[in-house]
Amino acid sequence: MLPHQFFKMLSDETRLRCLLLIAREGRLCVCELTQALQESQPKISRHLAQLRQSGVLVDERQGQWVYYQVADSLPGWMRKVISGLKDSNCLAEQYQQDSARLQGNNEQVCQ
Repeated sequence: MLPHQFFKMLSDETRLRCLLLIAREGRLCVCELTQALQESQPKISRHLAQLRQSGVLVDERQGQWVYYQVADSLPGWMRKVISGLKDSNCLAEQYQQDSARLQGNNEQVCQ
């Protein structure tokens, strides 16, 4: 993937929010992301599919759940961008709220 394609992929707020949460947590399933982002399952699934098809994310099925994680095969510059974003302390309040909702509801979401 070329840099302009990568940044275009991340220009969508929902995809960026999904990627940030997945990068922070290591891996997440759709139900966890729908709760944290307060978006519908079809919308989250559509954005995850785009990230997976572009090679940014990989998925792994465990029983009835599909978990997404950042692809190990990404070039170093992409990993640095993602790492820099996830480690940033000055992200918008919205992104911090996503993390707080995920942490607050992580136990009860996927049952």
